Amino acid sequence: MKEITYTITDPQGIHARPAGVLTKKAKEFACSVTMKKDDKTADAKKMFAVMGLAVKNGETVTFTLEGEDEEQAAVALEQMLKENL
Repeated sequence: MKEITYTITDPQGIHARPAGVLTKKAKEFACSVTMKKDDKTADAKKMFAVMGLAVKNGETVTFTLEGEDEEQAAVALEQMLKENL
């Protein structure tokens, strides 16, 4: 199991475009990718679930990755977060 904690820097937070980018990246891997904000969790491979967390600029989210390719997924996801969110 790998965990990534990231603070959102996008001025609009996670709205439709970045949620789509995040979901697309998460779907590239076989491992499960769960996103958590406060006490709410979402499957990061489902765009509406990600948007449902209503993550705003400055809020911190935690991603939990579990499965066969979690190492590669963690590296790729962290890079995508830094570039897009």
